[in-house]
Amino acid sequence: MLATAGRVVMISGTGRGIGRAIAARLHAEGYMLSLGNRRPGPDLPDALHCRFDAEVPDTAAAWVAATLARFGRIDALVNNAGMLKPSTLASGSEEELDRHWAVNVKAPLRLIRLAMPHLEAGGHGRIVTIASTDGKRVRQGSALAYAMTKHAVVALTHAARLEGWARGVRATALCPGAVDTALIADLPGVTPKAERMQPETVAEAVAFLLSLPNTASVAELVMNTRLEPSI
Repeated sequence: MLATAGRVVMISGTGRGIGRAIAARLHAEGYMLSLGNRRPGPDLPDALHCRFDAEVPDTAAAWVAATLARFGRIDALVNNAGMLKPSTLASGSEEELDRHWAVNVKAPLRLIRLAMPHLEAGGHGRIVTIASTDGKRVRQGSALAYAMTKHAVVALTHAARLEGWARGVRATALCPGAVDTALIADLPGVTPKAERMQPETVAEAVAFLLSLPNTASVAELVMNTRLEPSI
């Protein structure tokens, strides 16, 4: 398993929920963290806090540059920032669909492109993208714009895995089911609260994935909260 000492991890969207739990877990493991948020994230000693807005492209390059200026390297990128608004085939505006694409797909693409040369340089670069079980199938009545973009980000993660493989980069699309966060709190038909996954469970999975050697690549990890025939 890979040692944590000296490894620098960039994590987006750590202000609450899954991202906050990932940051806390990796901090406990001894990683050096660079946290990108619209607003200040968790108050962790020695972490770098940078402004990152998925809908403002220039903030991605500034965050990567600040990370390199502070630590001199990037060993892993965790794409966690995302959005979800209810929509169906018959409802939902194109403007909201465009926002979903900007936040859930274009922002991770932008960060992967910027970080890839630095991930390759170390020979053990890691990319973990928080997708969803909605990136593996579409359920009737599900948030369609969200599902479309989560399918796309799974494809993006596979592309990153293929692109960086020869230089030691391993990428995983982590696809959890319903997680007990504010993102899904008011969604109709969502998994009951008592049956939802906790953010700390997702954080444990991220820590595990980052620790795996190059010879144990996980392309997708699906963690469901309900029994479904195929996932």
